[in-house]
Amino acid sequence: MQFDRTVKARGHEFVLTGWVTPGYERVAEAFAENFAVEEEIGAAAAAYVDGEQVADLWGGYRDAEFSKTWNEDTIVCMMSVAKGISGITFNGLISEGLIDPAEKVATYWPEFAQNGKQGITVSMVLDHTCALPVVTDPLYKGAIYDCDLIVSALEKQAPLWEPGTVAAYHIHTQGNLLGEIARRVTGKRFRDLIQERVVGPLGGDYRIGGLTDQDIENRVATLVPTLAGTLLERKDKEPDTLLAKGFAQHPDEPIDITLNSHGWRTAEIASANGHGTARTVAKVYGAVSRGGSLDGVTIMTPETLEDMITEQHHQYEQMQQRHYHQGRGILLNTEEAVWMGPNPRSFGHHGFGGSIGFGDPDARIGFAYACNKMHARGDNGPRARRIIESLYASL
Repeated sequence: MQFDRTVKARGHEFVLTGWVTPGYERVAEAFAENFAVEEEIGAAAAAYVDGEQVADLWGGYRDAEFSKTWNEDTIVCMMSVAKGISGITFNGLISEGLIDPAEKVATYWPEFAQNGKQGITVSMVLDHTCALPVVTDPLYKGAIYDCDLIVSALEKQAPLWEPGTVAAYHIHTQGNLLGEIARRVTGKRFRDLIQERVVGPLGGDYRIGGLTDQDIENRVATLVPTLAGTLLERKDKEPDTLLAKGFAQHPDEPIDITLNSHGWRTAEIASANGHGTARTVAKVYGAVSRGGSLDGVTIMTPETLEDMITEQHHQYEQMQQRHYHQGRGILLNTEEAVWMGPNPRSFGHHGFGGSIGFGDPDARIGFAYACNKMHARGDNGPRARRIIESLYASL
């Protein structure tokens, strides 16, 4: 059924639209409530249940000036939601037998074995224990946009501690590492594999970098970050920490400029700069959560899904200094960091600022929420939670 609502809040009128399947009206109500009681500027949400889409909602504004409407085809950077999409793509390569997660990285990428990294396995990269959470080489400000340069630096770098012993969230470097392993095996760049193996076959609209000028002008939502109370504030106040070093290759400019820059929107940063629609991310998780296939597209086998969501560890990771239930290339449901509904086997990834994509293999759910106003907290917050709770209440 069609959903149309105008919410008046904070001196603005937010026009919301989309549709929900009968029985899921409360999902649309929760989406609208976010605009009434939270700090929403523009957002989208979508859900699949057992392979069928049950919600597709969008609205608000795609810019900080409240002047450009968020439309059906608006795309937005969902930050580390990209790690989940990248992890799923990589597990698809594992599913086909192209990569063995127990194998040494150097088996596929011989040059990686430099400086004591010869024993690092693919699994250690997938679960953030490979001891390369930051680039220590003093590269220039803005090097984050040069994927090949980052890969070259990581290739030469020594691990920061004994690999496999300590978890530290690889904010940016996980995507570089997984992408180079995938390139060595397939001959293709990671961003292209994501399109060819996952997004394209599902008819989706999501990509790692590579946005055209037309996309940027007409479709991309502006990110509106919040500094207070976030890791962005911590990195600036604590310059000697691992967290601060994780951003050392960012340009020397305010974060709102970086995240909305041409460089950020076009570079290959497979852990962080995926731009797309909530409906695409929800469909990816909708496929994987029902055994790996949807609409004739197989992303991975049911056996690979079970391996992917088997907990690798539940460490207090050293980058953001909090616990994660960690799967193989994706996160598992973790109340204090990334809440993905009531079922402990839910899996996916949130993005800094509030966006999230996840799947639930028991309820056979695929869900995504995307926003441009980034919140001042480390978890996925009340906006996503309100909609997720309404989805489960509708089952």
